[in-house]
Order: sequence, then structure tokens, then C-alpha cells
Amino acid sequence: MTDILLFNDANLAAQVATAPFTLGFFTLRFYAENGKPVNRVTPAVEEFYLYPSGGTLRDSSFNLIFYDSRYDTYRGFQLPHMRTTETGHP
Repeated sequence: MTDILLFNDANLAAQVATAPFTLGFFTLRFYAENGKPVNRVTPAVEEFYLYPSGGTLRDSSFNLIFYDSRYDTYRGFQLPHMRTTETGHP
């Protein structure tokens, strides 16, 4: 079974698909070490914030962790709750 709290591309995408979207960002949770998300199990699990209006992931103090154009709405990323189905409705 996959541990969704491990920080990697697949888990970030999976969390974005179901994460709450509030005030312009997704709230995600990952294992962390020294305030950074890591791809291994640690005693600490922290919240991180993905801002799709720039494709940036930020820590709990809103410091920039990384940029990924795949999650940047200006580069074509569509918010999961705004995607349309074949009928044209979300």
C-alpha cells in the first residue's frame, strides 16, 4: 500500500485531487524534516500549501519550497474542482 504522506510527484498529484482548496491554495500533508517535505517516513507530518496561481509549494510559514510548472494555472494547470466532464459541467 502506498503511503500518501511520502513526498513525491504521484502523492502530490493524488493529494491535490482531493485536498481542500481554500483562499487560493491546496492544503497538503507530508512527512517532514527541518520544515521540508521528505520522501521517507519521519516522526513529523506537516502541512504544506500549494498555490496553483503560481505553481509554488510553501511551508507552514509560507516560505517557498519549490516551483513546478505542472501545477501552475498560468501554464495550463486546471483546478480539479473546476475541470469539466464530457457534458461540459464540473
